Amino acid sequence: MSSPLVAVVGRPNVGKSTLFNRLTGKRIAIVEDTPGITRDRLYAPSEWSGRRFTLIDTGGIILNESDPIVTQVRKQAEIAMEEADAILFVCDTPEGLLDADRDLANALRRSPSPVFVVANKVDSRRTDADAMEFHSLGLGPVYSVSAVHGHGLGDLLDDLVKVLPVHSDDGEDDQTARVALIGRPNVGKSSLTNAILGEDRVIVSPVPGTTRDAIDTAVERDGQSVLLIDTAGIRRAGKIQGSVEYYTFLRAKTAIERCHVGIVVVDAQAGLLDGDKRVAGMANDAGRACVVAVNKWDLVDPHSSSGRPNPALMREFTSEVRKQTPFLAHAPLVFCSAVTALGISDLLDTAMSAAANHAHRIPTGELNRILRAAVDARPRTVHGRQLKVYYATMPRVQPPTVLLFVNHPDLLHFSYARYLENRLREAYPLEGTPIVIRARTAESGPEPGGATSASKTGTRKSRKT
Repeated sequence: MSSPLVAVVGRPNVGKSTLFNRLTGKRIAIVEDTPGITRDRLYAPSEWSGRRFTLIDTGGIILNESDPIVTQVRKQAEIAMEEADAILFVCDTPEGLLDADRDLANALRRSPSPVFVVANKVDSRRTDADAMEFHSLGLGPVYSVSAVHGHGLGDLLDDLVKVLPVHSDDGEDDQTARVALIGRPNVGKSSLTNAILGEDRVIVSPVPGTTRDAIDTAVERDGQSVLLIDTAGIRRAGKIQGSVEYYTFLRAKTAIERCHVGIVVVDAQAGLLDGDKRVAGMANDAGRACVVAVNKWDLVDPHSSSGRPNPALMREFTSEVRKQTPFLAHAPLVFCSAVTALGISDLLDTAMSAAANHAHRIPTGELNRILRAAVDARPRTVHGRQLKVYYATMPRVQPPTVLLFVNHPDLLHFSYARYLENRLREAYPLEGTPIVIRARTAESGPEPGGATSASKTGTRKSRKT
């Protein structure tokens, strides 16, 4: 991270995520009255008085608890505290000072970073007076705030930015490839994320629904910046139960919309299920590049981990995927295992290649040459009307979008658009990314120097008329 880090910590349900959302100006973290909603570390930029810094939201810390998920939540929070340049220790004013607050305060005394005691939920003079008891923690001034209403945050932020180190912060690079791991619940998305990063960045559990937020992690690969996004499992709308699961679905959906590449994670043992196809369809409909990660392949082909994979099994699985998801014909398959690290390096390399293809722009002259040859080889005629392509251009990329200026846009049937797409892919494979082809009426006739042979015929007829 190039900007200073500020960790937001505290016991469960004291309003950490509400404060995190307030300071970032966005509803990034899921907020519910139920304790334990936040589990992983969430990073988001914030700014105050011209100073930029990165906030880290953490799960509620319970020090003397042996539950596996609670232990992992505590570990994630401890990592955040270790890397932070400052710590916001959030307490619940109406509930008062509890033993859990004292235990965490004792742990924070050992931190070399400045600690700010934030007495949250101060919404009246009475609760403002109640906040005074947090001075007994001996960690310095107590800042009475209301994360919901924004009261008292100015004084806290004024003092916070004074202690933050000065870092260079250029913001997120436009060249950063945003890669989201998406899929139905419990297919191994978080395990793959940790395998790619080489560390326990996100919490992993065999219990479906462990991941709730979309977890962003910045990495670098061969000089290329990559933002890796782990997401919650996506269920069919009819199976979503409760507000927490609803918000996890929205976070995953938003991650698909803001990524460049969606790595669709499939459980190799279970095979391709309807849920996998639904998730892949969401990414395809959003115009995102796609890579299919066939996870847990070591359980299907045990010899693959020892370097002796069975190509026949791979071909059989690939054939089944191609048959059931024709809309993903452009998406490469990577057979991998988060447990044995099989194919992990190839997976990230393939995703980065798909991201580059997603942003590829075919030169206009070359685009028109390819399409001119395709139209000449196979003209499109319906009831005596011939589709005439006067000119083609690429107005945008991500995904590569081809705009055809034609005489009758309604003649561009999806099958003919697919034919033109295949001709483009013969010259530019563009593996991983969809290619969008649209048609528009050429009101002013053909563009100079860009007409196909079919359009030239149409031009001569119009002159005789």
